[in-house]
Amino acid sequence: MLLESIAAFSGLIATIWITVGVYVAAKLYPNYDHSNQFCSELGATGSPTERISPIINNYPLGIIFCLFGWALIQLNNSNLALTICGVLIIIHGIGTWVAGYFPMDKDPYTKSPTVNCKIHSWAGFIMLLSLLIAPVVIAFSPESINVPFWFRLVSIITVFLAIYYLVKMAKAVKKQKLTGYYQRISYWVKLFWLSTFSLILMLV
Repeated sequence: MLLESIAAFSGLIATIWITVGVYVAAKLYPNYDHSNQFCSELGATGSPTERISPIINNYPLGIIFCLFGWALIQLNNSNLALTICGVLIIIHGIGTWVAGYFPMDKDPYTKSPTVNCKIHSWAGFIMLLSLLIAPVVIAFSPESINVPFWFRLVSIITVFLAIYYLVKMAKAVKKQKLTGYYQRISYWVKLFWLSTFSLILMLV
């Protein structure tokens, strides 16, 4: 029972953890710029926080995401949509581990990325996709005690906002300016959705 309660709360824990974790890791990285640098640059090859960043962020976060995914799957009144959503969040957690173990190159705009960087990029893409599809699944899921109508609307808004800022980030990458800013907004919008879902599970 205690594990189930912790698992249900882990969606909110993940948001708090990564927010604090990125802040702490950035403090250990001289002149790190949140607006113009990706979060992954904290763990990039040759960065001042290459070793500590995955320990602070990726590895524990992978566990926390998987725990929340499990919480959705094992719900007594879980349906297919909740199960799919849970699996997607577990995939996001596994992707978080992989992205932490295989660091990106120090230059995020390199034209000849290393194998590690390619694996990191694919893991990041899977992470992005999994946490983008999850709210889509919930938006079109049957209304239930765990998925009230208002949360389905929130899920739709989340997807549109995440995509909007993802497009802004893609444009920022071409200019190599404000990439970190738009990346954070796009990702934290989805984390806010995850936190809200977590609170719903805690309150029902």
